[in-house]
Amino acid sequence: MTDKSSGNLKTTIAQYTYRTLKWGRDHVPPGIRTLIGILFMIGGVFGFLPVLGFWMFPLGMAFVALDIPGTRKYIDNWLARLHVTAYNAPEPATDEAENSSEENTPQ
Repeated sequence: MTDKSSGNLKTTIAQYTYRTLKWGRDHVPPGIRTLIGILFMIGGVFGFLPVLGFWMFPLGMAFVALDIPGTRKYIDNWLARLHVTAYNAPEPATDEAENSSEENTPQ
């Protein structure tokens, strides 16, 4: 495998992971996220089967981590790094980040 093809693979994986986690964070309710994460982890255990893959386990852990308040900031930081890796650009600001920065500014 050459450096170029491994770079393309890394970018493809980063894009897929970013899109999946962003969708889960923005569109799926908290309890359902945990259920999806557990299903991904179960699928990851059976990664040797043709349809399932070992990639499902860490993605499932990230889905569950989205629902745990102490780990949410780490997942958000990871999403920002994934966006840079996948699209070679910083992640656009979200409404939550804009609202929290407005609340913390002195008047």
